[in-house]
Amino acid sequence: MLYIGCHLSSSAGYMAMGKTALSIGANTFQFFTRNPRGGAAKEIDPADAAAFCAMQQSEQIGKIVAHASYTINPCSKDENTLRFARRMMADDLRRLELTPGNYYNFHPGSHVGQGTERGIELITETLNEILFPAQQTTVLLETMAGKGSEVGSRFEELRAILDGVKLQEKMGVCLDSCHVFDGGYDIVAHLDDVLSEFDRVIGLDRLCAIHLNDSKNPLGSHKDRHEKIGLGMIGETALAALICHPKLRGRPVILETPNELPGYTDEIIRLRKYYAQTETE
Repeated sequence: MLYIGCHLSSSAGYMAMGKTALSIGANTFQFFTRNPRGGAAKEIDPADAAAFCAMQQSEQIGKIVAHASYTINPCSKDENTLRFARRMMADDLRRLELTPGNYYNFHPGSHVGQGTERGIELITETLNEILFPAQQTTVLLETMAGKGSEVGSRFEELRAILDGVKLQEKMGVCLDSCHVFDGGYDIVAHLDDVLSEFDRVIGLDRLCAIHLNDSKNPLGSHKDRHEKIGLGMIGETALAALICHPKLRGRPVILETPNELPGYTDEIIRLRKYYAQTETE
């Protein structure tokens, strides 16, 4: 089954997001845990969370992805910024226990001149501080485009972070199609080679979710500019091949394209057609 959805506003709660997802033909979705450009978080209604868990148990909605705020930088050289990131991430994980068994995705951060090695050390320290044995949420490192001093544009960097985490079973990776393409991995002409490299360096068993975005920029541009499916430099055929690849089936696919709900509906319909064709072949 193809689990596909898009990014939705969390302002109205879990059940509202679930109903919106179903209304556009989605069976998963992503949302921000708090203000994406700040730190404020709306209180979660336990009854709403419980009703949503029942919706998931009925298999109407698969695993969903919570996305950390863009303002956190878990490898900042500024102590206040670093403490803020750790406090927000720890609070997010605590709140997500109301909807157990899902994913929490975050951008590894920018080392801001400290160097990649030091950035990796700080990200690992952050994760070792915030993860706890009883948590039921899997934390995902997102593949990055390599813009500026971003950490995580190379698979080896993500592997180095994972290797330093004590609670290994709580960790995974989210592959962003725009980011890996902009980062220099040719998923258009050499998808099998890229997946083989990912498997060799990290392990495909660690790949838990996919952000599906076209790119406004060419291969290796390190720009991170998302485009609608089929209107960018990756193209619809290559993106469909990615989600239909036999080694990637079953992962939630989240559209982060620059769309409103009608645009997401159209993309979901088109991508489901590709997937249905592969199921009958």
